[in-house]
Amino acid sequence: MSKQYNYNQHMNIKYNHLEVIDVPQIVEENKEKWFNQTLTKINDSVARIGIVEGDYHWHKHDDDDEFFFVLSGKLYIDIEGRTIELNPNQGVTIPKGVMHRPRALEKTVMLMVETSSIDPIGNLS
Repeated sequence: MSKQYNYNQHMNIKYNHLEVIDVPQIVEENKEKWFNQTLTKINDSVARIGIVEGDYHWHKHDDDDEFFFVLSGKLYIDIEGRTIELNPNQGVTIPKGVMHRPRALEKTVMLMVETSSIDPIGNLS
């Protein structure tokens, strides 16, 4: 039986090419603690916005790298043996196969770039 998580994750592509993406408006309209929306597709990858507060679960992506870039707030990404701290205008790529757990002590807005086929829940072991 798979574990259920209380994340508001939207994998549909919200914006077509040439449509303006208004991040402040998306942030203002969001009322969730853990929100993830695919913004647009770029070749075989997607850009997603994450508006988060609290802890995600430990997971990995066996076949996909994952890029996180903080727009506002502060994001912590726990990996084995250390924690990466990202402030606004900082980013990091988590390589495929690395167990990690994103978390935010306060409301944090981030941009993620990853393959369009990635499952954000990831692999749990």
